[in-house]
Amino acid sequence: MDTPVEPTAGSPPAAEARTVELIDIQRIMHDIPHRYPFLMLDRVVDVVLNTSAVGIKNVSVNEPFFAGHFPNHPVMPGVLIIESMAQTAGVLVVETLGGDAAGRVVYFMSIENAKFRRPVVPGDQLRVHVVKERNRGNVWKFNGVAKVDGVVVAEATYAAMIMERAAPV
Repeated sequence: MDTPVEPTAGSPPAAEARTVELIDIQRIMHDIPHRYPFLMLDRVVDVVLNTSAVGIKNVSVNEPFFAGHFPNHPVMPGVLIIESMAQTAGVLVVETLGGDAAGRVVYFMSIENAKFRRPVVPGDQLRVHVVKERNRGNVWKFNGVAKVDGVVVAEATYAAMIMERAAPV
């Protein structure tokens, strides 16, 4: 359900500050092109369009990467935590642009200051808090903080660019 948010001093107009309570897996797959085994989100919640979102990834022992990372000591690879941040941001961009995002895709451009605080293991629920820092034209910059049970497990600043989808080969 989309809900308007009352603007505060210095905030964007109400039309830009709409909220979305829940984006389910079907809508995520409509918004971004990722699919199993590389889809790193199960849902997105607490979306404030053009501002922030929280991606949720339920980490299961059945994830294919656990077979090799690491046998008998499964740990979610840090790069996949960063990927879940990027996918959350991609959903936020597409939902913010609405119809203007049709035929376009969000590409990861850069990452800065990535820090990993503690391992993410099977049974954890990864909550990825993404906040838009700014956007200029097609380039968007974000701050991401991943948490498990309210404890920070990873953080990074990263940029993405929205571009026309490449023609099929």
